[in-house]
Amino acid sequence: MPPHASYSSPRPSACPGLWRIVSALDGGICRIKLPGGVLLAQQAEAVASAAERFAGGVIEATNRGNLQIRGVGPDHPGLVAALLAAGLGPREAAGDDVRNLMLSPLAGLDPAGVLDVRPLAGQILDLLEGTPRFHALSAKFALQLDAGERLAMLDHPHDLWLSVLELEQRPWLAFGLAGSLGEGDVLGAVPFSQGLTLVRAVLERFLDLATPTQSRMRHVLQACTAADFIGGLGVALRQDPAVLGWRRPVRPVTWLGALPQRRGVALGVAPPLGRLTPAMLREAARVAREQGDSSLRLTPWQSLVLPNLAPSGLDQAQRSLMTVGLLCHAAEPLVRISACTGASGCAKALSETKADAVALAALLGPGAPASVHLTGCPRSCALAHTAPATLLARAPGRYDLYQRDPRLPGFGALRATDITLNEAGAMLDLPTEHLDD
Repeated sequence: MPPHASYSSPRPSACPGLWRIVSALDGGICRIKLPGGVLLAQQAEAVASAAERFAGGVIEATNRGNLQIRGVGPDHPGLVAALLAAGLGPREAAGDDVRNLMLSPLAGLDPAGVLDVRPLAGQILDLLEGTPRFHALSAKFALQLDAGERLAMLDHPHDLWLSVLELEQRPWLAFGLAGSLGEGDVLGAVPFSQGLTLVRAVLERFLDLATPTQSRMRHVLQACTAADFIGGLGVALRQDPAVLGWRRPVRPVTWLGALPQRRGVALGVAPPLGRLTPAMLREAARVAREQGDSSLRLTPWQSLVLPNLAPSGLDQAQRSLMTVGLLCHAAEPLVRISACTGASGCAKALSETKADAVALAALLGPGAPASVHLTGCPRSCALAHTAPATLLARAPGRYDLYQRDPRLPGFGALRATDITLNEAGAMLDLPTEHLDD
């Protein structure tokens, strides 16, 4: 199927896509999946223009390193055509849903990375898009490829995660299923050169075992042990103590401000609460073109990275981006908070979470980034893992406060119920560690 053709997936999904523009209270939602999170400057400008022309000008950075346009009007074909003309579609329409591969925003550039995984990432995306059988995967089925970078998301769960490690001065690719890089068990490893073979085998095995109601790896592993699953891969795995006892190194993560690279420097900036205006996107594109390599990297923290800047131009770049409202420093209170769309855009939400988040930020001092999440309903959209503190709306401006506890399901331990934003601010600003991990 040519990429410009319309497409209707045989697999029902509520997830937005490029062609599947999902209705919400504020209009349609069109999601743009970015290979490796990379967005070229001219593509950023095209997204900004499309959001103004075909929607209400609201662009969101997602927690999977993608973009979505909200408030899409009736001219869906016009919007899709504009995005395809900018090179923002898959090679064929049927492959759009399965382009779910997360990399570090500084893949290939981060000095802590063992090697550059971008060539393998390209092969995996080609495999997903070019293999008709894999188009049957759920739009939520997600992979992560990691090389040990410092700037890496370790908390998001993935159906398959892969991480590079060095043993006997050779690169190997460790993997796990239905978990996160930071906490998942290593099930085995293959030589890095066999990474694509491993991915193909895991996807084939999943589709062989999954029933129509088992759309995610965790569903299959409820009926089949991990040992049985990998026993049927047909791939020779290394499973000695050096592999099975390995854990991905965890380092403090900063995604705002100056970020180290092997050469030059990168700059991390964030739109408040993940929402970009066309002016923000255009200014980021201009800075990337004039001072960087004409590319932006979207991150799983709903932020942007401008790579390959000259250190001498960093201050000027920050000032330019701050003038359009982008956040450049982790100490800003609003950086502590994430929020779902809220009642103005979602019928399930019980409060205007975006506006409430801005009000709450004014009550807080600096703290750990993304340590507080406001959600209008129990689905907790806009965050793929449990935050240290979650405020769940009960009514307009009133919330239940939960503290993350790995021993408990869901949001964790209920700390307070039916509280106001002022009461929440007082509790969240206590000098304790439990809400700022």
